[in-house]
Amino acid sequence: MTTLKILALTAGVAFLSSGTLSDNRCSKTDVGHDRISVQNASTVPTITATKDNKIQVALLLDTSNSMDGLIDQAKSRLWNIVNTLTTLQYNGKAPQVEIALYEYGNDGITDENYIRQVTPLTQDLDLVSEKLFALRTNGGSEYCGAVIRDAANNLNWDGNEKSMKLIYIAGNEPFNQGRIDYKDVISKAKNKNIYTNTIFCGSREEGIQSFWQNGATTGGGKYFNIDSDKKVIYIETPYDIRISECNAKLNDTYIYYGNHGSEYKMKQMAQDKNAASQSVSNLVERTVSKSKKNAYKNEHWDLVDKAEKDAGFIASIQESELPSELKGKSKEEIKKAIATKSAERNKIQKEIEELSRKRQTYIDGEMKKRGTANSDDLGKAIESSIVELAKKNGYNL
Repeated sequence: MTTLKILALTAGVAFLSSGTLSDNRCSKTDVGHDRISVQNASTVPTITATKDNKIQVALLLDTSNSMDGLIDQAKSRLWNIVNTLTTLQYNGKAPQVEIALYEYGNDGITDENYIRQVTPLTQDLDLVSEKLFALRTNGGSEYCGAVIRDAANNLNWDGNEKSMKLIYIAGNEPFNQGRIDYKDVISKAKNKNIYTNTIFCGSREEGIQSFWQNGATTGGGKYFNIDSDKKVIYIETPYDIRISECNAKLNDTYIYYGNHGSEYKMKQMAQDKNAASQSVSNLVERTVSKSKKNAYKNEHWDLVDKAEKDAGFIASIQESELPSELKGKSKEEIKKAIATKSAERNKIQKEIEELSRKRQTYIDGEMKKRGTANSDDLGKAIESSIVELAKKNGYNL
C-alpha cells in the first residue's frame, strides 16, 4: 500500500501512513465548528444500515502510567491511518472513513472498568485529534475484554455487511485481565463483522504468552508487537513545504456558520498546530488527510461541505448563523460565495494529491536506499492487516 510507506518508522511505531516540484500554485478564504455530541460508554447499542460502504476504525489505547510512548506514537500516526484508509476502494468508489477513540486502563476514569469512549465513530477528525492530544496517562488497571465489549456494542457500527469494521487495541498488560471474558466479546464482535486486531507493547513472545495473539486470532484480525518507546523517524522531502503552504490556502476555503462555527474554525487551526508539534512531516500527513473528501468532512460547521451535502440548506439559513462577511448578502450572493470557495478547494485538493504522489515516490526511493522498505514494524503490520481484511471484503487499492 503506497500511502503507508510515506514515512519510515523505527522498530515499531504506533499507527499508520497515508515527490521534482510542481509549478502549480495553491489558490485562496475563511473558516469555524458546532459541538458534536460524544456517545458515552453506556449508550444503547446501535447499528445503522447505509447504502454506501464505510470503513470504520476504533482505536483503543491503554492510557495507564507506562503508556506515554504509545500515546505519542498515536499522535504521530493518526493522519497516516486516515491516509491509508482513504486509498481503499469498493467497486470503484472510495468509502466514507470514520474513526473512534477509546482509552482504557486509566485509574482517573470513574467507570468501574476504567474505560472511556473519547469520541464516537465520526468524520470530525479535528475532534478525534483534539481528544487524542488531550489524553494523559495515569494509574493502571487494564481490562481489554471490557473495552472491546463497549466498543463493539456502543459504537454506531454500519449495518452494511461489506463495510469494513476494525478494532485496534494497544497495551502492555495481560489481555485476559478483568471480569469480562475477552474470547466471548471478541467472538460476538466478529459475528457482526467487526474484526479485532491486537498491538502488544513489548516483546513478541511476551505478547503471545499474555494472550494478545489469541485475542487477534479469536477476532479474525492480526497480532503484532511494538516498542512503544521508539520515536517515529520521518523522511523529509522537497514537497513538504509546498504541501504545508497548500494547507494554509485550504483552510481559507472554509466558511463557518452556526452559533459555534467560529470556535470550530479555531479548532481546525489548533489541530494543525498539534500535528506540526510532532513534526513538519506529520503536518503534511494531516494536510493530505484534509484533502480527502471521503474522510475529512465538516458539514456541521462549514458552509461549503454543508451545501454540497444539502443543496437546499442555504435557502433556510438564518442571517444570525452567518459569518460577518456574509451578513446582509442575498441568498444568491451567498450561494455564489460558497461556489467560489468550493471551486478553490477542489483546485487545492487536486494539487495536494499531485504533490503527495510525488512525495510518495521520493520517500519510496529513500526507504529503498536505507533498506527500510520491508522492515517488520508496526506500520508494516497494520498495512498487512488492512490489506488482508480489505481483500476479504472485496476492496482494492
